[in-house]
Order: sequence, then C-alpha cells, then structure tokens
Amino acid sequence: MGIENSTPQDANANAPPPTRRSDLNPEIIDLLLGKSDAELMKEAMAIAVDANRSEDDRIDALDNLEMILKNSTVGAFTRSSNSGPDSVKAHAVWVIGTALQNNPAAQDAYLKLAPLPTLTSFLSPSSGNSAASSQQIRSKVIYALSGLLKHNAPALAQLDSDGWSRLCQALQDPNIAVRRKTAFLLNSLLTPNETTTSSSSSSSDNLHTPDSQQNQGPIHPNSHAAHLFQPGRASTSALTLEAMTKHNILGTLIDGLTNPLPYGEDGDQEEVDPDFEEKGVALLRTYVIVCNGTLEQDQKDRVREWIGKEKMKDSSGLAERWSMSGGELDELVQRVKS
Repeated sequence: MGIENSTPQDANANAPPPTRRSDLNPEIIDLLLGKSDAELMKEAMAIAVDANRSEDDRIDALDNLEMILKNSTVGAFTRSSNSGPDSVKAHAVWVIGTALQNNPAAQDAYLKLAPLPTLTSFLSPSSGNSAASSQQIRSKVIYALSGLLKHNAPALAQLDSDGWSRLCQALQDPNIAVRRKTAFLLNSLLTPNETTTSSSSSSSDNLHTPDSQQNQGPIHPNSHAAHLFQPGRASTSALTLEAMTKHNILGTLIDGLTNPLPYGEDGDQEEVDPDFEEKGVALLRTYVIVCNGTLEQDQKDRVREWIGKEKMKDSSGLAERWSMSGGELDELVQRVKS
C-alpha cells in the first residue's frame, strides 16, 4: 500500500517556471549588496556633466569618480602585474604608472599593497625567449616607479637596499631606454623641491598655529590633500642624496659616462648615446652643484679627464650638447678640479 500524501517523481514536470518577483525594491538591493563600480562611475559622471547641478555637487562627483578609479584600477592591475605572460605584466605596469602620475591618493592606495619589492624585481634582465618582453617590462617599471616615487618621500623611504641596488643596475641596463629613464628619474628624485625649500627657509613658516591653519582654509578630502596635510611629502632629495653614495649609484653613473657599456639585445651597440649622456651629466651636476655632493679624488680625476677629452672633440658645442650654459659647464669643471 502506498504512503498517503507522497509526491510523485514527475510532479514538478508541469509546474510553471519561476517568475521574477516584482515586489523587490532595487534601491533596497543596492543598499544590501552595494552597487558595482561601473554603476557608481556612471552615476558620478552623469552628475559631473549635468550643468543644472551645483558646482559643489559636480566637484564632489568628480572626486568620487577619481576615488573609484583609484581603488578599482590600481588593485586590479596590481594583480595583473603579478602574474601572467610578460606582455600582460608590461601593460598592467604601464596602466598602474599612468594611474599614479601626479595622484597622491592613488599613490597612497598603491603603497598599501607593498608593491616596491615586486616592481623592482622586474628590473633584473632575464634571458631566453622572453628577453625582448623583459626589456619592455623594465622600461614600464621605471615609468611606474616614477609615478609612485616622485614628490613622494614616504614611498621613497620604503625603497629598501635591494630596490636601490636594482635602480643602480638599471643605469647599465642592456636597453638604452631603461638607462635614460633611470637617469632622468634619479635626477628628479635628487633635485630639491622648490616649494619645500622655500617653506623651510624660516622656522616660523613651519610652526602651525590655530590662526595659521584657519587662514589656510579647510583642506578638502580630494586626491591632492596629502600634500596639504604633509608639506614635506614632496621632498625626496635628502633620501636620494644619501643613496647616491650608499648604494654606489654615483660610481655607476660615472662609469656609465666615462666608460659606457655597449647596449642593445646583442650588446653590440658601442656608440655613445647622446640622450643618456645628457641625462647622466644632468644627474651628476645636480649631485655636485645643486646638492653639494662630494666626490672621491679618483672620481674627480676620471670626470675631469673625460670632460677634457669631450672638450677636445667639441670645444664650442659641448655645453649645448649637454643642455647647459657655458657658465654651468665651467662650474662643473671647477668642482672636479678641486
């Protein structure tokens, strides 16, 4: 005998398909689950371009849009840069570098991911079939490091000895473009920040009183607020000056100028690269003249002898070749004579 109230196996065969509930409020769902970044970006953009909205609303919308891009883009592309083929890594690092350029809020968000060991690890040349893509990655890494480290002393302070050493090695990279970009980056980091220098000229300027902060006005939480909260944030010169000698960057630079290594995929290009030479001399001048850095006697002798030989080749156009005035070149010569 069968059991009463049992359900036949095919009882659901003729059941109507489930229907979407119409009594669910989309706003409640958004509150519970949260809107996607794409939806938030669309809403922010709609407000930003709406001429009928107030100026404050439109500015707030643009700030929100920037923060969404910062949080979603940097995190996503950081994951892409840590895995996958070299071509994917190179493009991911390039996007990260673009997102970081002149964007302190994005820089701070990226720095929380502790990216420097991974980024600088890409600066070591690799061999084999991926040599060409490895060169592409290294070039993009210098671009990303520039976006993260320039005008960002807190980030530069997290660059460890291994990171500085890899930057030093990049001055002799087989890819001449990496050498150029590295010399330019180091010069940017070494050059004193004018705003910081002028603000620190008087101790009273650095004394923050209730009245002085009130006169400065409120600091709005936008992407550049970090520089207002931390006026010394942009000062990277002292850290770089110390690293120039501590990590042999100065010695490597002088080697690269006075006795440059061949470059190219096969290491068969021996001619001097004018662009790297110009950027290298600019870095040397910033160290010696602007920052009053010291040279060992043998370093002075090598630089002086090298400049003398270059003058003999091009006595009238050497200063122009190095984008200097005649007086600036003479000043550099005098410093390596003493």
